[in-house]
Amino acid sequence: MSQTEVHPGSVRPPSIAGRLSLLDRYLPVWIIAAMAAGLLLGRFVPGLNTVLEAVKIGSVSLPIAVGLLVMMYPVLAKVRYNETRRVTSNRRLMGLSLVLNWVVGPAVMFTLAWLLLPDLPEYRTGLIIVGLARCIAMVLIWNDLACGDREAAAVLVAINSVFQVVAFSALGWFYLQILPGWLGLSTTSTHFSFWAIFVSVLVFLGVPLVAGFLTRLVGERTKGRDWYEGRFLPKLSPWALYGLLFTIVLLFALQGEAITSRPLDVARIALPLVAYFAIMWLGGLLLSRAVGLDYAHSTSVAFTASGNNFELAIAVAIGTFGVTSGQALAGVVGPLIEVPVLVGLVYVGLWLAPRLFPDDPTVPTRNR
Repeated sequence: MSQTEVHPGSVRPPSIAGRLSLLDRYLPVWIIAAMAAGLLLGRFVPGLNTVLEAVKIGSVSLPIAVGLLVMMYPVLAKVRYNETRRVTSNRRLMGLSLVLNWVVGPAVMFTLAWLLLPDLPEYRTGLIIVGLARCIAMVLIWNDLACGDREAAAVLVAINSVFQVVAFSALGWFYLQILPGWLGLSTTSTHFSFWAIFVSVLVFLGVPLVAGFLTRLVGERTKGRDWYEGRFLPKLSPWALYGLLFTIVLLFALQGEAITSRPLDVARIALPLVAYFAIMWLGGLLLSRAVGLDYAHSTSVAFTASGNNFELAIAVAIGTFGVTSGQALAGVVGPLIEVPVLVGLVYVGLWLAPRLFPDDPTVPTRNR
């Protein structure tokens, strides 16, 4: 983001609003405008889908891949990689994050999908796939806006990416075939591409992670940390939001016709998604507080637990069930709901911070 570099434990600026640029301050407005522009483009520009899907990286459109890389790179360039050791040594943080992401999260989505979509098996399956795809991209943006710990978020996202490659297929088999069978519910036979998952992680996390690390390494060695964080990062930071808005326009343009032509189906899919994001975010924040984590680390846990990798979920659903399937539509509706809900939770988190974490030095301060 374009705000001044801030780290947990350091002195915070006196006002949250005062340290935000025009772009940051009105982010919800720009996001809504980007979503609307994408939906209109997808609905009224003939052949746009074909153009955007003409070149792909793995199963993801090249323009979307470019947008995601532009979005991720500035955030990862902000991370102080020499401080990540303090994150990995925090057992409470690491253990809680792993449990929330890989035990609680998929189970919550499975439960909500069956409770709220018992008569819509395609959408239900699509949402279960969404619940298995842990976020490795946009969560860094939400964490940064909410003044979470950047190093913690980067480490947790990296760990999620490894688990995603290793565990996604096995968890899909468990939640779509084994667990429903145990419960006497209908099962779904499917096979996930290990290669699609690996390419998604490599491109959307590996490339910007290496670029961000090398940028900080070279920048600090040649110009020093004061120049890097005081002069270079403020110029680089806005590109994260440019990339986010560009990606949102393209995501919604690709599926604009599907979303606008089936509003009732979109509403049915949206209900369990909203419940999921609220449960995972608030649960992550409160559980982190209960185990003694400060605001910055609790925020990182909450957002990494609630965000999902919709690019991967959409790619898997399309590759497994087809581009016109209900499973693919469920994946597409994901960012339609996640983006505004998690932006809203950024503001909820900033409001709750001084109330849940009094006298915590990592809480961003407000002018009264």
